[in-house]
Amino acid sequence: MTTVLLDLDGTLSDSKPGIAASFRYTVGQMGHDPEAAGDLTWAVGPPIAVSMRRLLDQYAETRVDEAVAIYRARYSDVGIYDCTVYPGVVAMLDTLRDAGTTMYIATSKRRDFADRVIDHLSLRSYVRGVYGALPGGGLDEKQDLLAHILATEKLSASDAIMVGDRLHDMHAARHNDIRGIGVLWGYGGRDELLRAGAAAIAENPRDVARLVLGG
Repeated sequence: MTTVLLDLDGTLSDSKPGIAASFRYTVGQMGHDPEAAGDLTWAVGPPIAVSMRRLLDQYAETRVDEAVAIYRARYSDVGIYDCTVYPGVVAMLDTLRDAGTTMYIATSKRRDFADRVIDHLSLRSYVRGVYGALPGGGLDEKQDLLAHILATEKLSASDAIMVGDRLHDMHAARHNDIRGIGVLWGYGGRDELLRAGAAAIAENPRDVARLVLGG
């Protein structure tokens, strides 16, 4: 049976509005000009500390841990619900479920946040489990997260497929000998995904179902 590991931000959910606003709020709270951050599309998808460190570098700011704490508090209260399911994703999930695939969420987002988003978007019935970074620290690296899912769920890498929109998804899949499908409606791009080792590219959610099911 095929197992599909699904990224969340940029793959199932357009979460950029809430995430970008939370980054800008954080920068302001740290005493810097939020508007100087520019376009924050790049910040959506990677582990939060990675994006925060890159953002703060623009301000020659080194207080990454403090910034992450501010971000998470703001995101938990406000930003987490500023997201929507991408058009075509529900139909994709219906097709995959009806075909007998087993689906798990595999996100760099903190696991408790991911659980709340999945419920907010009414996607719980499609997935057998939700996996993400641990609230107290741990599994921040996506390759470690995928290895954890394989071990915990006793899954075979050869039967698994990772679906995601950023290079971190494809790198993690390749590291764990999992086939990676890169999607183009999220926050990465074709060149980024192919360079990171994507085995296939999906232009739209219908393509994901087709590629997973071999049609």
